[in-house]
Amino acid sequence: MTRRFQIHKLVIAAVLLAGLVQAFADEPAGAWGNWTRWGDQGDGTYRNPVLPADYSDLDCIRVGSDYYAISSTFQYSPGMVILHSKDLANWRILGHVIDDVTQIGPELNWDRMNRYGRGVWAGAICHHGGKFWVYFGTPDEGYFMSVAEDPAGPWAPLHRVMGEAGWDDCCPFWDDDGQGYFVGTHFKDGYKTWLFKLTPDGRDLVKDWRVLLNEGAGREANKLYKINGTYYHLFSEHKPDMGRYVMMQRATNIAGPYTEKRQLSHAQPEAREPNQGGLVQTEQGGWYFFTHHGAGDWEGRCASLLPITWVDGWPIIGNVASDGLGTMVWSGRKPVANLPIVTPQSDDNFNNPKLGVQWEWNYQPRADKWSLTERPGFLRLLAFRPLRPDDLLKAGNTLTQRSFRTASNCVVLKLDFSGFSDGQKAGLCHFAGTHSALGVVQDGQTRRIEYRENGHLTVGPEITDDQLWLKSSWGLDGRSRYACSTDGKNFTDFGPEYQLSWGNYRGDRIGIYNFNTKQDAGYVDVDFCNYNYTGGSTPDSKPITSSSY
Repeated sequence: MTRRFQIHKLVIAAVLLAGLVQAFADEPAGAWGNWTRWGDQGDGTYRNPVLPADYSDLDCIRVGSDYYAISSTFQYSPGMVILHSKDLANWRILGHVIDDVTQIGPELNWDRMNRYGRGVWAGAICHHGGKFWVYFGTPDEGYFMSVAEDPAGPWAPLHRVMGEAGWDDCCPFWDDDGQGYFVGTHFKDGYKTWLFKLTPDGRDLVKDWRVLLNEGAGREANKLYKINGTYYHLFSEHKPDMGRYVMMQRATNIAGPYTEKRQLSHAQPEAREPNQGGLVQTEQGGWYFFTHHGAGDWEGRCASLLPITWVDGWPIIGNVASDGLGTMVWSGRKPVANLPIVTPQSDDNFNNPKLGVQWEWNYQPRADKWSLTERPGFLRLLAFRPLRPDDLLKAGNTLTQRSFRTASNCVVLKLDFSGFSDGQKAGLCHFAGTHSALGVVQDGQTRRIEYRENGHLTVGPEITDDQLWLKSSWGLDGRSRYACSTDGKNFTDFGPEYQLSWGNYRGDRIGIYNFNTKQDAGYVDVDFCNYNYTGGSTPDSKPITSSSY
């Protein structure tokens, strides 16, 4: 919506919600990541995280009975993922805003690959004038926006709102009179947060109009709201002795002065600092904060849903502690009852004319080196040389998706090597701060199994079959084991146990890689990728196989 809200039956709702929060807040969470249950529990309740994977820098809105969220994607393409939900507890991937990340700049292309830890940072989504608007920043190229009538797309080509480095975490806002505003933080200049006016078309900033809202303390995560006639600026800040926590300031005029300020939650390092997200009101009048946990572990910055209790006109996040500040809530009643359990897509048999929406390339892919039509029913990856010799993280056209932190995870990839050439390598990988892979390498006419971990190679037995199944399995501890099979039934472990990792502000990804160390030649055909992860409703629930949306 346009971030204008009304607090319906505030006192009654606050009392009821506070009771529900307290009823569920005291359930022990255990060590971080030890969640045998997550998401929709199938009994009218949910457990955090609701998305135990890398959905970072969230924002969330409601339009009618539908909820939409966006999440940052850094160097991956397509960029800025869009999620959809009917109840805030069950989420599916709807699509992406940016189909070609080189609209941002050439460093995000396969021939540069120079934006690890950068690229598409946090943004905001709004619904205004019958359209969906997304604004976001990159630390090097500036602020960008796009607009669409349908959040599933198509989205308009990116437009650069500001072409200056050193800014982040922006948010648009349209007031009741139709005037648009824009807030963003200049982190290179003492974390000064400025309010700008937008031009009538929402594409540019009005020259010579800006107001300083605040500065310092590592401020980010900006959001603007108008609730019951009061303007609220939500943000987070960081102090070395505390960590990151959520703040808010308010005023009766959009331009301030913002003389009232309130801390909304504790930093909570034990809960990995929930802080960046969006306030959203349900059709029934309840309030929630859909947020990421800012201090990432190997799964990345996963997503949780925290109830809001309004206290003296301030939205306190989670359970209201004795000091009036919010603390983490690990379970609660679903905002909307009696809706089915759904989870993000993961499987792909490559029978459709488009890749599944769960897939994101590591940087913008080389368009002439992959195809879903050259061999119908297969993804064909054509090999070319990486930017650095035999370097997986500098090899173009690696296709990835997020790894989940659930009790049981299993990825199985079936490959056809009949089009292999001398010097070619292809297989299944994991990467973030560190990387590993299991695949096949061809030297002359000989093919062998090859395991790699951070550039260290282990060559295995020769293979003569054209088809090979590769598997990676891991649990809540993120300790992955690779295995391979020539029949898809009997798998043999290969390589050591590998610890999935966090790095470049990203959690672990599974990936399908293919490159050639000697020449631009050869191809591999991917028959399918099955990624099953354990559903969260019971500790021993069976893996969920994703289906079309």
